[in-house]
Amino acid sequence: MAALSRALFMHRINLLSQRLANQIAAGEVVERPASVVKELLENSLDSGATRLDIDVEQGGVKLIRVRDNGTGIQKDDLALALSRHATSKIKELADLESIGSLGFRGEALASISSVSRLSLQSLAAAASDGLAWQVQVEGQDMEAAVTPVSHPEGTTVEVRDLFFNTPARRKFLRTEKTEFGRIEETVKRLALSRFDVQFTLNHNQRSAHQLQAARSDFEKQRRVGLVCGPAFVENSVFVDMERAGLRLWGWVSLPTFSRSQADLQYFYVNGRIIRDKLVAHAIKQAYRDVLFHGRHPAYVLYLELAPAAVDVNVHPTKHEVRFRDSRLVHDFLFSALHKALAEVRPEDHIAASADAAEAPANQPHSGASDDFYQMESQKPLTLSESSSVHQLSDYSRSAERGQYYQPSAQPRPQLDSLAKLYEADEEIPPLGYAIAQLHGIYILAQNKDGLIVVDMHAAHERITYERMKAASLNEKLKMQPLLVPVSIAVSQTEADCAEEQRETLLGLGIELERVAQESIVVRQVPTLLKDSNVEQLVRDVLSDVLEYGSSERIQAHHDELLSTMACHGSVRANRHLTIPEMNSLLRDMEATERSGQCNHGRPTWVYQSLDALDKLFLRGQ
Repeated sequence: MAALSRALFMHRINLLSQRLANQIAAGEVVERPASVVKELLENSLDSGATRLDIDVEQGGVKLIRVRDNGTGIQKDDLALALSRHATSKIKELADLESIGSLGFRGEALASISSVSRLSLQSLAAAASDGLAWQVQVEGQDMEAAVTPVSHPEGTTVEVRDLFFNTPARRKFLRTEKTEFGRIEETVKRLALSRFDVQFTLNHNQRSAHQLQAARSDFEKQRRVGLVCGPAFVENSVFVDMERAGLRLWGWVSLPTFSRSQADLQYFYVNGRIIRDKLVAHAIKQAYRDVLFHGRHPAYVLYLELAPAAVDVNVHPTKHEVRFRDSRLVHDFLFSALHKALAEVRPEDHIAASADAAEAPANQPHSGASDDFYQMESQKPLTLSESSSVHQLSDYSRSAERGQYYQPSAQPRPQLDSLAKLYEADEEIPPLGYAIAQLHGIYILAQNKDGLIVVDMHAAHERITYERMKAASLNEKLKMQPLLVPVSIAVSQTEADCAEEQRETLLGLGIELERVAQESIVVRQVPTLLKDSNVEQLVRDVLSDVLEYGSSERIQAHHDELLSTMACHGSVRANRHLTIPEMNSLLRDMEATERSGQCNHGRPTWVYQSLDALDKLFLRGQ
């Protein structure tokens, strides 16, 4: 064993062959056929192409062909195109500080050609003779051979027999269906990044996708629907916000349209799709109050900022980036999405439903009697905010004393509410008017288009919670001095952070003092959190400040306590409400942020249109 070890160290230093060096580089760039497709498509997009045709056979192992109508490559540059560290996208260090292209390393074509049989055909737009040329590499030294060929303006790259000379790599490939699925996902990601480009994907001579160029807002939304599914578009909110040199736009799903996996999440930075911890954390925090535990949001979002404000040269596959001011980006993403989700109202949910249909305003749905329209006019119900709170709280107290309502007192208010649904000049609220209560748990309401079913406890819990949060924000955060200050041993980095961010932490309600090189003392914490684990709370806050530049943990703990109190302060199940009380709750839901979900992310109401109900009972069939 010792002799073998000595022998290893006695080897002379050798210069690797060109092919072996490229194959080692291919280990980073070419993981599977989808990696090849990604690199070739990015090159085509950087060349200014507006049409991309992708042909794949046997999941990309036998053939990958990408044809574009870009500017092409001149004859003298063809041989260089297949060389390592050769690129037209950067020339000097200053260019690396402000990259606007998708690719720039100059390794992709060389790496791909080292593990496959690659040929490149191109006719440059600037070619004076109008001739097209083809280049291939041969032999151990990968010498380029250039020959004339017939080809339209643009470039075609053919990659055949991927990993034919590296069988170990080929063994790790999955089934043909799986590999094509990866290619399909790659094309979808790029199609969402460039709406102005036409994409055509064929597999084994069969058309898989044909995405026409999209220029209008409607066409862009249509492409999103084709890639992500129509259900996503129908259950999403369009976002477009700009601040401090940052712009965020795109589509985010309603909390009710959540996924069991994070498989419908597309985030682009200056047209480049990325997966970043900071971005994921900001989006997760924006959905914190409205998403059920274990579920994931869906989104297609685009962040635009100055190229110099982001470093894309931090990962071989360019899937990760580094922001110059990560705290600014994190806070902007969180505030923009948090605001967008807060502004969603019940009418947005109903408008998003594909089954919603316009019913005639002057005629009822089948089954209503003529006598109903001859009822005398009634004064509008009092639906003020104060009446809602008093009615519900008064009822809660009376219910606790065992004084339940009498059913005989219900019909008149119920008829008054229903009368409003059929008054031609009456504007019907999105959640309509209450018509009954089911098992002391659900409120049944009718609007102009269908049926609304409300979980009254969940809905009132959200209303109470949002009011408590607003009241808390309007007052200065109260701090509780600790009777015995808590001493915590931390790392020097954490102690430095605590000292530098002292004012920021005071704004969160935590007073820290550095007493040694690796020791801090906690003197005050928020009053609401005085009974929590102070040491763990401070450690988590410092961790957040170090990683993200700010802390959401204080706000999270604060909101959790408010949520618990709101739950105890909300109307309980099996509390029979009067019709005016139910209507007051519906009006409060329409005016409350995030009223579509309770504090735990569960839906507070569901909607069924008349068309959907007709289908259930096979009406008209």
